[in-house]
Amino acid sequence: MDRLLIHNIGQLVTPLGRSARRGQEQGKLQKLQHAWVLLEGECIAQVGEGDPPPAPGAARLDAGGRLATPGLVDAHTHLIFGGWRQNELALKLHGVPYLDILAQGGGILSTVQATRAASQQQLEEKAARALDEMFSFGTTTCEAKSGYGLSTQEECKQLRAIRALDERYPVDLVSTFLGAHALPQEYRDRRGEYLRLLCEEMIPAVAAEGLAEFCDVFCETGVFTAEESREILLCGRRHGLRPKIHADEIDPIGGSQLAGEVGAISAEHLIVCPPQGISSMARAGTVACLLPATSFYLGASFAPARQMIDAGVPVAMATDFNPGSCPCLNLQLVMNLGCLKYRLTPEEVLTAVTLNGAAAIGRAQTVGSLEPGKLGDLVLWEAADLEYLCYRLGSNLVHTVIKRGRPHMYGGPKGPGRENVWQN
Repeated sequence: MDRLLIHNIGQLVTPLGRSARRGQEQGKLQKLQHAWVLLEGECIAQVGEGDPPPAPGAARLDAGGRLATPGLVDAHTHLIFGGWRQNELALKLHGVPYLDILAQGGGILSTVQATRAASQQQLEEKAARALDEMFSFGTTTCEAKSGYGLSTQEECKQLRAIRALDERYPVDLVSTFLGAHALPQEYRDRRGEYLRLLCEEMIPAVAAEGLAEFCDVFCETGVFTAEESREILLCGRRHGLRPKIHADEIDPIGGSQLAGEVGAISAEHLIVCPPQGISSMARAGTVACLLPATSFYLGASFAPARQMIDAGVPVAMATDFNPGSCPCLNLQLVMNLGCLKYRLTPEEVLTAVTLNGAAAIGRAQTVGSLEPGKLGDLVLWEAADLEYLCYRLGSNLVHTVIKRGRPHMYGGPKGPGRENVWQN
């Protein structure tokens, strides 16, 4: 078994536990000075401070006094899609609302056309470039949704691409079925038929092939109502897919309340989440997965993160990487926005992008903190402490990413291809 001793860590900062942290617990971290981590194979064997123990036969990695944290967990992305939507930037600058763009056949529907036109291999190649960038920013685990196929064949194509990438690349991917992302053009006047297609064909097909762990739905004005969302999520649950929900992004139509009622593992966006929704999520233990870079990109308001934490809702944060409302892969920027716009402390922010992000995708038992028995996923930062990491804006502070016990040095882009990230 390969062993690696990472020593001379200036400060090691991590949440602790194997479930989401909520309330005051979200801001409580373990901080070790002059720390070390011993990895055996893919997992953490020991963590401590002071002089490291004898580790005969272990390779050694000198952290050079740098900050160490768990690898970042991006709990909400739309990783697999064809094309881009830079043409919509001018519309947004002229104040055209997103739902108007969608009604004109733009938005999600234009990406659906591009995704359907792409082969699975083309989708994989495009997403692999995105994974390179995410990994270089310190993301070691990533949720990836379908939702740009909107047919059984095309949704399964996206999910198979996610599965293939998970088998080939270091970043661990977690799949979510989002066939209820929009009503496809061909079903514009046949809404009931598409709902039946989702529940009677798409969800059973995804479950039978084991292509996803979660079922998500876009519960929003002009997309799917709360009652339609309930039907879809309960169908997914009957087929073994745990519920997630896009809720309260534009209008509060009951999505966050529904999240608690159906026991959703997470509710996502929540920009205009009402008090009733916060209470419902708190009672159910649903993780609020907030997406501040989307609010920033759209010029929208920001989710009531502080009210959620005060009410006992565990808060995670993610990029929402997608071609329309947030073409961002950088969780470090999300951390900055968590402090500046949500007014969260650096400690609460780190928990949001590590342990609580892991809990939002069912991975808190294995990642999200630096503890014996968990995977050896950690990041060494060009920073002396957590405050500096949250304070710096616009710079990539990653020095080394250790994924499943294997170090990957990041020295900046060195040319096309993935060799500078995956093969170091």
